[in-house]
Amino acid sequence: MSSLAVALAEPALTAAFTVHARAEPGVLPRLLELFAKRGLVPERWHSTVVRPAMKLAIDIEMRGLETGTVEYVANCMRRVPGVELVLTA
Repeated sequence: MSSLAVALAEPALTAAFTVHARAEPGVLPRLLELFAKRGLVPERWHSTVVRPAMKLAIDIEMRGLETGTVEYVANCMRRVPGVELVLTA
């Protein structure tokens, strides 16, 4: 069986990132850049401003990332100014 057939037969794992951050204009593009510079487009991206605290709640889903890459991206997210919490699943 070709590697393409194997890849199509096996469902790709979806990584989920939950991010809590201060509601600042630079946070969202900095997080998206972590995917874009790897040539990736997240499957799902949802962000909400939580009031009155003025915090961002962001949920991101990305298919096909290896476990090591998920942890690396999560650690990069944690270093983005304004990010307070990053959880992965």
